[in-house]
Amino acid sequence: MRVSGHDPTKSWKLPHDEKFKGDYKWDIIKTKGSLLLTTSLINLASKDKWESLEDLKTVYKFSLEEPKCVQYWTDDKWFGLQRVQGANPVLITLCTEIPSKFGVEPEMVKPFLEGLTLEKALLQKRLFIVDLKILKDVACKDARMLTAPIALFFLNDRKELMPIAIQLFQDKGPDNPVFLPSDPEYTWLLAKIFYNNADATYHQSCTHLGFTHLLMEGVVVCTHRNLSPSHPLFKLMAPHFLYLLAINARGLEKLISENGWVDTTMTVGRCGMFQLIKRGLKQWHVDVNGIIPNDFRARNVDDPAILPNYPYRDDSTAIYKAVRNYVTRVLQFYYDKPEKVINDVELQNWREELVLSRNEGGIGLVGVPGENEKFTMVEQVIDMVTVIIAICSIGHAAANFLQYEEYGFPPNYPGIVYSEVPKDKGPHTLEDVLKTLPDKETSLDIMVITKLLSRLGTKPLGDFEVKYLYHPVCLKAAEKFCAELKDISTRIQVRNESAEFPYPWLDPKIVPNSISI
Repeated sequence: MRVSGHDPTKSWKLPHDEKFKGDYKWDIIKTKGSLLLTTSLINLASKDKWESLEDLKTVYKFSLEEPKCVQYWTDDKWFGLQRVQGANPVLITLCTEIPSKFGVEPEMVKPFLEGLTLEKALLQKRLFIVDLKILKDVACKDARMLTAPIALFFLNDRKELMPIAIQLFQDKGPDNPVFLPSDPEYTWLLAKIFYNNADATYHQSCTHLGFTHLLMEGVVVCTHRNLSPSHPLFKLMAPHFLYLLAINARGLEKLISENGWVDTTMTVGRCGMFQLIKRGLKQWHVDVNGIIPNDFRARNVDDPAILPNYPYRDDSTAIYKAVRNYVTRVLQFYYDKPEKVINDVELQNWREELVLSRNEGGIGLVGVPGENEKFTMVEQVIDMVTVIIAICSIGHAAANFLQYEEYGFPPNYPGIVYSEVPKDKGPHTLEDVLKTLPDKETSLDIMVITKLLSRLGTKPLGDFEVKYLYHPVCLKAAEKFCAELKDISTRIQVRNESAEFPYPWLDPKIVPNSISI
């Protein structure tokens, strides 16, 4: 699935080395059918709407276990937690001023600021924001409506991130009100549902598909084109490319084909998804978004004193540093002098294609380290390789493996909604909420596919299926890498033992080496 001109829904013949091996070879459609049969849910494949939430919950009496969010999906506290440990924890940003397009007034939110004024809450760095402006005017399948919301969050005295205002479209006006926790119960709930539909759209399009599967496919192809199998960079990165082309060729052909899973279970459908990915890739920079600590700094949420209880940040940063330490030990051995970097023709050709525009057949990466269109020092190569390995492991794991926990109960994190977007703050009912949900057949399709996609893939990070580096220096580097990951895993497990809402998804024990599912 090349990020340049190739149509990602068209299959091609994979090289033998890129195909699934042995018992890892599976067919997504057959697996889905098998899962449907074993759940005894095939009788739910109808266009009937859910009559009640209890009707929906009957699904979990079979083999599909109940996602934990069923217990608390309506809670504001949970809605805030989704921003820091949900499927899309990459957008929350410190709010330093209220944007002029956001119709929030001081008196409007004063009841939710625990005695602070809006101005003081801003000065004390207690307010956070997510602005999904990238979604504005994205084309949707079958004239569906996608919001482009802005949401404001307050860090309360208990260090909980609580939503205090949601505006569903970018331009404020009488038919685009700011929804508040004090609004009628189901009116506020609908605002959160439509917000989460927008967030889920960004998650599946950019955070998951665009910034891991597609971006790294281009890198894999570029690596094969420019680095020989004997090159140390190839040997270092190859374990993290395992099965990526295979899963893209097989799985995504089935899921993103015309009238396939994305068209039927996501508001935007496949065309809108690719439009959004194209927008997202224009904004994605290696030196900001790819370098994990830089991304948190850019959003001013890197300091735990400002935003505590952000496990995605803490875990991803720790693993990123371990990856960088590993890459550093290996590459400083091979490139012990700057001249070895500068004069490495394969390395420089690889960088040249990484930055070459997609219109010219390159990968089109922005922010690749270097000077004068070259790598000039080993630290630049270390940064680039670390970013690639981190995306294939940390980035994909965080975006992929809790999909069932988020999407498996459709009201919690809906990929698709059906009713009209609320344009006023009048009272709504539970029936209005049920009308937003997909029918039984579509709901079941969402549950089964996200359950399938949430299955763990290759071996844990550092436990390589195939090894290419056997020099004692490299073996020692890998040994230290595994030791660092073990320490991180222990810390995460200890934290999760006492956490009300555990976040295990970046425990190195379950973070795979590669994007293989």
